[in-house]
Amino acid sequence: MSHFRALFRLVVCMEEITPLPLRRPEAVPSDADFEQAWNDHRRHLLDVAYRLLGSVSDAEDAVQEAYGRLLQARRAEIEDVRAWLTTVVTRLCLDQLRSARVQREAYIGPWFPEPLIEGADPLADPAERITLDDSVRMAMLIVLEELSPAERVVFVLHEIFQFPFEHIARMVDRTPAACRQLASRARRHVNTAHSPRSRVDVDEQRRVTERFIEAVETGELRPLLDVLDPMVAGWADVGGAVERVREPQVGRDAVAARLLRLFGPAGEVRLSPVMVNGEPGVIALRDQAVLSVIVLTTAGGLVTKINAIADPRKLRHLAPLAART
Repeated sequence: MSHFRALFRLVVCMEEITPLPLRRPEAVPSDADFEQAWNDHRRHLLDVAYRLLGSVSDAEDAVQEAYGRLLQARRAEIEDVRAWLTTVVTRLCLDQLRSARVQREAYIGPWFPEPLIEGADPLADPAERITLDDSVRMAMLIVLEELSPAERVVFVLHEIFQFPFEHIARMVDRTPAACRQLASRARRHVNTAHSPRSRVDVDEQRRVTERFIEAVETGELRPLLDVLDPMVAGWADVGGAVERVREPQVGRDAVAARLLRLFGPAGEVRLSPVMVNGEPGVIALRDQAVLSVIVLTTAGGLVTKINAIADPRKLRHLAPLAART
């Protein structure tokens, strides 16, 4: 819990050098008050920010910024610290989504979220980890990327976190009626683009994932074809700069050939099963570095879709896991 103490000391020291105008003494929370707010609300804020941004590092930055602003706020005027922090995080995320939307219009190929790998940081306090549920499954987060910033914020806050529209309206500076319209449009799109399976068979996913790993590691085409659906689709986020990944590969022959080229001869890349955003997936390591994280969609014992995150910037937080594997 050294992060909040360091942040607290930094702001207090800065104020000793340059006092804030019109600050009342009670505006600065005590160390104990700040620690209580950190312990009580940080995980909730990370849950909100990750679902809004799809980035572990950006979510952590938004939460850190919110707590920094809490240190500068007039605490006597804050009736509900959790609601206040959630509002700050939401507005920070909304601003970032608007800025990122312009950048992603020029992004080549798909933009996939940063993957959450269970056990990636063994030193992290379990209470600080992002909650894993259906709303952070990779397929859902990819669909959320297709929404406008306002639609995504309203959908996440209302559908996932059950915030009333009246509260959301104050967070995003819109009317409750406008928020209802945004939520309705977002819900229609999500329901059309993302048809959640009524019952996810995790055991089958795990079995197919293990077969996929065994097939790829042979370095041969035939075993890999046997585990792929005839119309399997494969797509990779490699950082938005490679023209050849503008469209997905479709069909098991094309997908299998691309996989074998990506992973090279047998033994060059080591694949391991991991839990990715709460469901079975694969991590690919080369020379103790993470080459990619792969999420498989399965049906009828075969792989029907492959989404690979290979952008090094989205894999940096997995370095501790690679060093131990």
